[in-house]
Amino acid sequence: MKNVKIVIVGGGWAGCSAALSAAKAGAQVTLLERTDMILGTGLVGGIMRNNGRYTATEEIIAMGGGDLFKICDETSRHKDIEFPGHKHASLYDIAKTPVAIEKYLLDQGIKIIYESRVVKAQMDGRVIIAVEDQNGKRHDGDMFVDSTGTAGPMNNCSKFGNGCAMCVLRCPTYGGRVSLAGLAGAKEVTGKKKDGTLGAMSGSCKIYKESLSNEIQEVLNKSGVAVIPVPKDLAEDHLDQKACQQYALKEFKDNLIFLDTGHAKFMTPFYSIHKLRQVPGCENARYEDPYSGGKGNSVRYFNMAPRDNSLKVIGVDNLFCCGEKAGLLVGHTEAMVTGLLAGLNSVRQAIGLGPIEIDESTAVGDAISFVNSAMQTEDGMGKKYTFSGSVYFERMKEKGLYSIDKEEIARRVDKVGLTGIFDQKLL
Repeated sequence: MKNVKIVIVGGGWAGCSAALSAAKAGAQVTLLERTDMILGTGLVGGIMRNNGRYTATEEIIAMGGGDLFKICDETSRHKDIEFPGHKHASLYDIAKTPVAIEKYLLDQGIKIIYESRVVKAQMDGRVIIAVEDQNGKRHDGDMFVDSTGTAGPMNNCSKFGNGCAMCVLRCPTYGGRVSLAGLAGAKEVTGKKKDGTLGAMSGSCKIYKESLSNEIQEVLNKSGVAVIPVPKDLAEDHLDQKACQQYALKEFKDNLIFLDTGHAKFMTPFYSIHKLRQVPGCENARYEDPYSGGKGNSVRYFNMAPRDNSLKVIGVDNLFCCGEKAGLLVGHTEAMVTGLLAGLNSVRQAIGLGPIEIDESTAVGDAISFVNSAMQTEDGMGKKYTFSGSVYFERMKEKGLYSIDKEEIARRVDKVGLTGIFDQKLL
């Protein structure tokens, strides 16, 4: 059987997961990353296994795709913690995890090319022949995966947010996000905030932990969570602007909620530094990401690709998508599960097996299908979906999909013949 070349564009959690599943299936994989580090927003994220994400994680482990989830478990600073609206969460270390993931991908034979912002797609009708980066280097492939995300670039953050806040995406340094699906001619769509305006703010930011009081640091280091009541005159309400609606709860307006991921993950899109410094224990607070965190954060959910439930992009014959590119799914776990499916299906399609869909009797399969259907409606386009809260977590519970019983989850996966599907060599 011929050697199959898979090119993944975008090295966030989705792209890394797609690269891994394609490599495990036996393909020759190249991962193109716009910046100088992988994981994208995962560089400042860190929350895993909260609420229904526990179920989705264990489903993927049973399906043979748990490699990166297990690394997150190993690099977690805190496990089985609770904070408002969320149970049994893990917080991975944002310094150690990206390095561990990079090493693992390289050990799997994946070629990672940094500072490789794709600016052109060479087409033959509806087929991508190659992509070209800003350095003029051509990357040929049999199949392609778009994991470029939906955040920014700067003009969107300025038009639909509060301007560039100098976030971890670093558009001024490496150039703004470019959509491969868009370059290939797919007709993309944009999500909306609750008030109908386009996009949505990233749901959290980072405070330099050592700039907080010793008392707050001690609480964070010991328990992973610090909940600090805010006087009414200092409270800010950005709940409706958040992409992460699972955290759009009253408690996140009435309190400062910090999570320990190495820095202090601050569960709000932005907050006036002058108000923040009036809260006891935060007198010396300083933003770590974005640096202008008192003004804003990145705006996301632009340029999502039309796709089917195998994650094939409609209108381009050899392109799959994952992560936020695949729709209004929010979070690292959501990016990882869609990435694994897109990577596997890119190989299956290349060798003539045809892509698969994950059975809807699983949370992962149901989420991929449900979000795709919801996005066909105007009301659905105004919402965000995640295993960990809001609309989709409620659906998980109603359908009996939410579970933290590992054996029960494994039986569910096995019942529909999905055990080990991401751990099978096809080439």
